[in-house]
Amino acid sequence: MGDLFTTFNVVGALGITLLLTLFSALGALVIGTLVAIMRVSPVAFLNTVGAAFVNIVRNTPLTLIIVFCNIGFITNLGLSVSTDIARNNLVWAIVGLSIYHAAFVCESLRSGVNTVPTGQAEAARSIGLTFGQSLGAVLLPQAFRGAITPLGNTLIALTKNTTVATAIGVAEISGLMKEMIEFRSDLLIPIFLLVAFYFVLLTLPIGLVTTHLSTKLAVKR
Repeated sequence: MGDLFTTFNVVGALGITLLLTLFSALGALVIGTLVAIMRVSPVAFLNTVGAAFVNIVRNTPLTLIIVFCNIGFITNLGLSVSTDIARNNLVWAIVGLSIYHAAFVCESLRSGVNTVPTGQAEAARSIGLTFGQSLGAVLLPQAFRGAITPLGNTLIALTKNTTVATAIGVAEISGLMKEMIEFRSDLLIPIFLLVAFYFVLLTLPIGLVTTHLSTKLAVKR
């Protein structure tokens, strides 16, 4: 088993997976929040654009989105962020993962907004708050608290979906696992258990923290 760690950059692959998870989660949160604002906006055009984004992205395979981000933006539009191919692949994998999971973040937040009593929104309007002010002071804070569980589930799904990045050559752990199994087929089960343990190590704390926060920060009605 030790020769695998000397032959393959296992630690580096584990780090790439963690990097994909962290940056994609941040990107998905930012994009998803913006789209959620569009979805609850009183402006019909923004509402339509937000709904179209969610419906199109959620019904498009993640692999296709990541490949499109890599080939479409680099090959067709020439939007390279670096002369290093590996870095380019990593950046566009993060973009693809962020866009895909932003649709789920959006719907989680929208469901959170819908749990806020309409009387609170009406009260905000009655004291002269604009839509943006009531959104920032009343709706979104409660929406985030009410959407902790679905947001946690989305983060867990994102963590597992980082394996799709291997489609464009990102050297994350699942892609390396395939190479290690080809190199040492006699160690198939230990290699698989190593990778499985790493994903459990990433996702289990998310589930525990999500459960704790959803109970502690639940909006009292």
